[in-house]
Amino acid sequence: MNVGFIGLGDMGLPMVRHLLASGHPVSVWNRSKDKLGPLAGLGARIAESPTQLMQGCDLIGLCLTSHHAVEEACCGIDGLFSGSAFPAASRPSAIVDFSTGSPQAAKKMAALAQARGIGWVDAPVSGGPRAAATGELTVLAGGEQAAVQAASPLLQAVAANITHLGPSGSGQMAKLCNQLIVACNVLAIAESIALARRAGVDTTLLAQALHGGFADSRPLQIFGPCMAAHAFEPRLGAISLMGKDVLLSAQMADALGAVSPPC
Repeated sequence: MNVGFIGLGDMGLPMVRHLLASGHPVSVWNRSKDKLGPLAGLGARIAESPTQLMQGCDLIGLCLTSHHAVEEACCGIDGLFSGSAFPAASRPSAIVDFSTGSPQAAKKMAALAQARGIGWVDAPVSGGPRAAATGELTVLAGGEQAAVQAASPLLQAVAANITHLGPSGSGQMAKLCNQLIVACNVLAIAESIALARRAGVDTTLLAQALHGGFADSRPLQIFGPCMAAHAFEPRLGAISLMGKDVLLSAQMADALGAVSPPC
């Protein structure tokens, strides 16, 4: 499959590298250009704009910082939707949005895509850069069944666990629940390691000691040793993005009259 991909951040870049290593032709576009050169060396085609990226791709993936960035990539000048007069043969069958954003924005983008004869799947991911690099992400998918089916070759190429949760916006709703769990978990891990250090416990052994017990989790095994060693590289994520996601989850809870923990 010919894949177009927009967004080469902590998650998008390893996803593209994995797709290229798997033999898929990939065209890329990114707002900052510094990451394009190395991918060209790996065989990626560099598009001059999202509009150009749209042509000749079977499927397009987006992995951006927010739903605002997604809307700009699609509806801005030279955006994916600015070339709405493209013949059907040159349009992708589906656009897969791997970003995390507002469920309401996902519904809006799905309607805009459908008006142009293109499927839209909100498919936020979980698993972090390591899973992105190996094609073992967890995908939480929302959208019409036909759109998800059309997008399945791309979804299966990057993920080990794919769940279609319902209509457009459902994937984003589930991801915000995921982020609430992760945020509370990481906060508890940090506080526990700080407590253990103050108590004189060898914190470098804590994650190993808790492995397999009820306190164990993937975040503990990934973040715990880094916290214990004060190791900040390579970066495992961005606090600003997690803050954005927790705020969205709190807004969703407030709109539904649900209780949200104060992470």
